[in-house]
Amino acid sequence: MRIDKYLCDAGFGTRSEVKNLIKKGRVKMASANELGQDFASMQPLKDPGWKVEEGQAIFVDGTPVHFESFSYYMLNKPEGVVTATEDKNQKTVLDLITGMKRRDLFPVGRLDKDTEGLLLITNDGQLAHRLLAPGKHVKKVYLAWVDEVLTEEEMEHFRQGLDIGDPEPTKKAEIEYLERSSFAEDECYLYEVKIIEGRYHQIKRMFEALDKECLHLKRMAMGSLKLDESLAPGDFRLLSEQELDEI
Repeated sequence: MRIDKYLCDAGFGTRSEVKNLIKKGRVKMASANELGQDFASMQPLKDPGWKVEEGQAIFVDGTPVHFESFSYYMLNKPEGVVTATEDKNQKTVLDLITGMKRRDLFPVGRLDKDTEGLLLITNDGQLAHRLLAPGKHVKKVYLAWVDEVLTEEEMEHFRQGLDIGDPEPTKKAEIEYLERSSFAEDECYLYEVKIIEGRYHQIKRMFEALDKECLHLKRMAMGSLKLDESLAPGDFRLLSEQELDEI
Protein backbone atom coordinates (compact mmCIF):
# COMPACT_ATOMS: atom_id res chain seq x y z
CA MET A 1 0.00 0.00 0.00
CA ARG A 2 1.24 3.52 -0.78
CA ILE A 3 2.42 5.43 2.26
CA ASP A 4 0.01 8.32 1.61
CA LYS A 5 -3.00 5.98 1.48
CA TYR A 6 -1.67 4.04 4.48
CA LEU A 7 -1.57 7.20 6.59
CA CYS A 8 -4.96 8.42 5.32
CA ASP A 9 -6.57 5.11 6.26
CA ALA A 10 -4.85 5.27 9.66
CA GLY A 11 -6.53 8.64 10.31
CA PHE A 12 -3.71 11.13 9.76
CA GLY A 13 -5.72 13.40 7.47
CA THR A 14 -6.63 13.89 3.85
CA ARG A 15 -4.31 12.85 1.03
CA SER A 16 -3.01 16.43 0.71
CA GLU A 17 -2.50 16.75 4.48
CA VAL A 18 -0.58 13.49 4.55
CA LYS A 19 1.58 14.54 1.61
CA ASN A 20 2.42 17.69 3.55
CA LEU A 21 3.52 15.57 6.54
CA ILE A 22 5.77 13.56 4.23
CA LYS A 23 7.17 16.68 2.55
CA LYS A 24 8.15 18.10 5.96
CA GLY A 25 10.06 14.94 6.88
CA ARG A 26 7.71 14.05 9.73
CA VAL A 27 7.12 10.50 8.44
CA LYS A 28 9.86 7.89 8.93
CA MET A 29 10.23 4.14 8.51
CA ALA A 30 12.15 1.47 10.35
CA SER A 31 12.63 -2.06 9.07
CA ALA A 32 12.53 -5.02 11.45
CA ASN A 33 16.27 -4.86 12.18
CA GLU A 34 16.14 -1.08 12.74
CA LEU A 35 13.45 -1.06 15.41
CA GLY A 36 14.69 0.54 18.61
CA GLN A 37 16.54 3.31 16.82
CA ASP A 38 16.06 6.87 17.93
CA PHE A 39 13.48 8.66 15.74
CA ALA A 40 16.00 11.37 14.87
CA SER A 41 18.38 8.82 13.35
CA MET A 42 15.74 7.30 11.04
CA GLN A 43 15.63 8.33 7.42
CA PRO A 44 12.50 10.32 6.50
CA LEU A 45 10.27 9.12 3.68
CA LYS A 46 10.04 11.65 0.85
CA ASP A 47 7.92 9.89 -1.77
CA PRO A 48 4.11 9.75 -1.18
CA GLY A 49 4.03 6.77 -3.55
CA TRP A 50 6.48 4.72 -1.49
CA LYS A 51 5.07 1.24 -0.78
CA VAL A 52 4.76 0.04 2.81
CA GLU A 53 5.98 -3.55 3.12
CA GLU A 54 5.20 -6.16 5.75
CA GLY A 55 7.52 -5.95 8.74
CA GLN A 56 8.19 -2.23 8.39
CA ALA A 57 7.22 0.19 11.16
CA ILE A 58 5.99 3.67 10.27
CA PHE A 59 6.38 6.64 12.61
CA VAL A 60 4.86 10.12 12.49
CA ASP A 61 6.65 12.65 14.68
CA GLY A 62 8.17 9.74 16.56
CA THR A 63 4.86 8.04 17.28
CA PRO A 64 4.35 4.56 15.79
CA VAL A 65 1.41 4.22 13.41
CA HIS A 66 -0.89 1.35 14.35
CA PHE A 67 -2.78 0.40 11.22
CA GLU A 68 -5.61 -2.11 11.23
CA SER A 69 -7.52 -3.26 8.17
CA PHE A 70 -10.90 -2.72 9.81
CA SER A 71 -12.24 -0.43 12.51
CA TYR A 72 -15.44 -0.91 14.51
CA TYR A 73 -17.14 1.80 16.59
CA MET A 74 -20.31 1.69 18.66
CA LEU A 75 -22.08 5.06 18.55
CA ASN A 76 -25.00 6.13 20.70
CA LYS A 77 -26.62 8.22 18.00
CA PRO A 78 -28.40 11.32 19.30
CA GLU A 79 -31.48 12.94 17.83
CA GLY A 80 -30.95 15.60 15.17
CA VAL A 81 -28.01 13.94 13.41
CA VAL A 82 -28.36 12.32 9.98
CA THR A 83 -27.12 8.81 9.24
CA ALA A 84 -24.84 9.58 6.31
CA THR A 85 -21.15 9.74 5.48
CA GLU A 86 -21.37 13.40 4.52
CA ASP A 87 -23.91 16.19 4.24
CA LYS A 88 -23.25 19.80 3.30
CA ASN A 89 -26.04 21.18 5.48
CA GLN A 90 -26.44 18.87 8.46
CA LYS A 91 -24.24 17.15 11.01
CA THR A 92 -23.69 13.47 10.22
CA VAL A 93 -22.95 10.49 12.44
CA LEU A 94 -19.38 10.42 11.09
CA ASP A 95 -18.87 13.98 12.36
CA LEU A 96 -19.31 12.52 15.86
CA ILE A 97 -16.42 10.05 15.45
CA THR A 98 -13.69 12.47 16.46
CA GLY A 99 -9.93 12.10 16.83
CA MET A 100 -7.73 9.97 14.61
CA LYS A 101 -10.20 8.25 12.33
CA ARG A 102 -10.12 6.53 8.96
CA ARG A 103 -11.69 8.17 5.94
CA ASP A 104 -13.41 5.00 4.70
CA LEU A 105 -15.86 4.58 7.59
CA PHE A 106 -19.60 4.27 7.04
CA PRO A 107 -22.69 3.57 9.18
CA VAL A 108 -24.15 0.08 9.07
CA GLY A 109 -27.76 0.71 8.13
CA ARG A 110 -29.51 3.90 9.08
CA LEU A 111 -31.49 5.50 11.85
CA ASP A 112 -33.89 8.34 11.13
CA LYS A 113 -32.75 11.82 12.06
CA ASP A 114 -35.06 11.93 15.09
CA THR A 115 -34.22 8.36 16.22
CA GLU A 116 -31.47 7.70 18.74
CA GLY A 117 -29.55 4.69 19.94
CA LEU A 118 -27.20 1.98 18.71
CA LEU A 119 -25.38 2.54 15.43
CA LEU A 120 -22.35 0.58 14.24
CA ILE A 121 -19.70 2.54 12.34
CA THR A 122 -17.10 0.52 10.41
CA ASN A 123 -15.28 0.04 7.12
CA ASP A 124 -15.93 -3.70 7.03
CA GLY A 125 -18.25 -4.25 4.07
CA GLN A 126 -18.63 -7.99 4.63
CA LEU A 127 -19.79 -7.48 8.21
CA ALA A 128 -22.23 -4.80 7.07
CA HIS A 129 -23.66 -7.23 4.50
CA ARG A 130 -24.09 -9.95 7.14
CA LEU A 131 -26.02 -7.56 9.37
CA LEU A 132 -28.14 -5.91 6.68
CA ALA A 133 -28.88 -8.60 4.07
CA PRO A 134 -32.64 -9.36 4.16
CA GLY A 135 -32.02 -13.10 4.09
CA LYS A 136 -29.96 -12.96 7.28
CA HIS A 137 -32.98 -11.94 9.41
CA VAL A 138 -30.87 -10.05 11.93
CA LYS A 139 -33.10 -8.90 14.78
CA LYS A 140 -33.20 -5.19 15.71
CA VAL A 141 -34.54 -4.19 19.13
CA TYR A 142 -36.14 -0.79 19.77
CA LEU A 143 -37.83 1.08 22.55
CA ALA A 144 -40.91 2.90 21.26
CA TRP A 145 -42.80 5.65 23.07
CA VAL A 146 -46.40 5.55 21.82
CA ASP A 147 -49.21 8.04 22.39
CA GLU A 148 -51.91 5.44 23.16
CA VAL A 149 -51.93 1.99 24.70
CA LEU A 150 -52.46 -0.93 22.30
CA THR A 151 -55.15 -3.52 22.86
CA GLU A 152 -54.22 -7.20 22.91
CA GLU A 153 -55.86 -7.56 19.49
CA GLU A 154 -53.78 -4.71 18.07
CA MET A 155 -50.60 -6.20 19.53
CA GLU A 156 -51.42 -9.52 17.87
CA HIS A 157 -51.90 -7.75 14.51
CA PHE A 158 -48.53 -6.09 15.06
CA ARG A 159 -46.91 -9.48 15.70
CA GLN A 160 -48.43 -11.14 12.64
CA GLY A 161 -47.46 -8.38 10.19
CA LEU A 162 -49.20 -5.22 9.01
CA ASP A 163 -50.10 -3.52 5.76
CA ILE A 164 -48.12 -0.27 5.86
CA GLY A 165 -48.64 0.65 2.22
CA ASP A 166 -45.84 -1.42 0.71
CA PRO A 167 -46.35 -4.19 -1.87
CA GLU A 168 -45.97 -6.78 0.91
CA PRO A 169 -47.09 -6.70 4.57
CA THR A 170 -44.36 -6.48 7.18
CA LYS A 171 -42.84 -9.71 8.39
CA LYS A 172 -43.73 -11.06 11.81
CA ALA A 173 -42.50 -8.88 14.66
CA GLU A 174 -42.36 -8.98 18.44
CA ILE A 175 -43.89 -6.39 20.73
CA GLU A 176 -44.11 -6.16 24.52
CA TYR A 177 -45.70 -3.51 26.69
CA LEU A 178 -43.23 -2.24 29.32
CA GLU A 179 -44.72 0.62 31.27
CA ARG A 180 -46.54 3.94 31.33
CA SER A 181 -44.02 6.65 30.51
CA SER A 182 -43.68 10.20 29.21
CA PHE A 183 -41.93 11.93 26.35
CA ALA A 184 -41.49 15.69 25.95
CA GLU A 185 -43.83 16.11 28.94
CA ASP A 186 -46.58 14.12 27.21
CA GLU A 187 -47.91 11.00 28.85
CA CYS A 188 -47.34 7.93 26.70
CA TYR A 189 -46.72 4.19 26.77
CA LEU A 190 -43.39 2.41 26.39
CA TYR A 191 -43.04 -0.70 24.24
CA GLU A 192 -40.18 -2.96 23.24
CA VAL A 193 -40.30 -3.83 19.53
CA LYS A 194 -38.21 -6.40 17.68
CA ILE A 195 -38.13 -6.56 13.87
CA ILE A 196 -36.02 -8.37 11.28
CA GLU A 197 -36.58 -5.88 8.46
CA GLY A 198 -35.40 -2.34 7.90
CA ARG A 199 -38.02 -0.60 5.80
CA TYR A 200 -38.30 3.17 5.60
CA HIS A 201 -39.85 4.50 8.85
CA GLN A 202 -41.06 0.95 9.44
CA ILE A 203 -41.91 0.97 13.14
CA LYS A 204 -43.57 4.39 12.98
CA ARG A 205 -45.66 3.23 10.02
CA MET A 206 -46.63 0.02 11.82
CA PHE A 207 -48.03 2.02 14.72
CA GLU A 208 -49.75 4.39 12.27
CA ALA A 209 -51.45 1.39 10.69
CA LEU A 210 -53.06 0.85 14.10
CA ASP A 211 -54.01 4.54 14.41
CA LYS A 212 -51.29 5.15 16.97
CA GLU A 213 -48.41 7.63 16.92
CA CYS A 214 -44.86 6.61 17.75
CA LEU A 215 -43.50 9.69 19.52
CA HIS A 216 -39.91 8.52 19.84
CA LEU A 217 -37.65 5.58 18.96
CA LYS A 218 -34.40 4.32 20.41
CA ARG A 219 -32.51 1.33 19.04
CA MET A 220 -31.12 -0.88 21.80
CA ALA A 221 -29.64 -3.84 19.91
CA MET A 222 -28.75 -5.21 16.49
CA GLY A 223 -28.21 -8.94 16.50
CA SER A 224 -25.92 -9.78 19.42
CA LEU A 225 -24.60 -6.21 19.65
CA LYS A 226 -26.27 -4.28 22.48
CA LEU A 227 -26.07 -0.57 23.17
CA ASP A 228 -23.63 0.31 25.92
CA GLU A 229 -25.92 2.47 28.03
CA SER A 230 -22.95 4.12 29.73
CA LEU A 231 -22.44 5.98 26.43
CA ALA A 232 -24.16 9.37 26.49
CA PRO A 233 -25.94 10.43 23.27
CA GLY A 234 -23.23 11.39 20.79
CA ASP A 235 -20.52 9.32 22.50
CA PHE A 236 -18.76 6.36 20.91
CA ARG A 237 -16.20 3.66 21.67
CA LEU A 238 -14.38 0.83 19.91
CA LEU A 239 -16.05 -2.56 20.01
CA SER A 240 -14.53 -5.06 22.41
CA GLU A 241 -12.96 -8.31 21.21
CA GLN A 242 -15.88 -10.21 22.74
CA GLU A 243 -18.44 -8.07 20.90
CA LEU A 244 -16.61 -8.63 17.61
CA ASP A 245 -16.45 -12.38 18.19
CA GLU A 246 -20.18 -12.54 18.86
CA ILE A 247 -21.41 -10.47 15.91
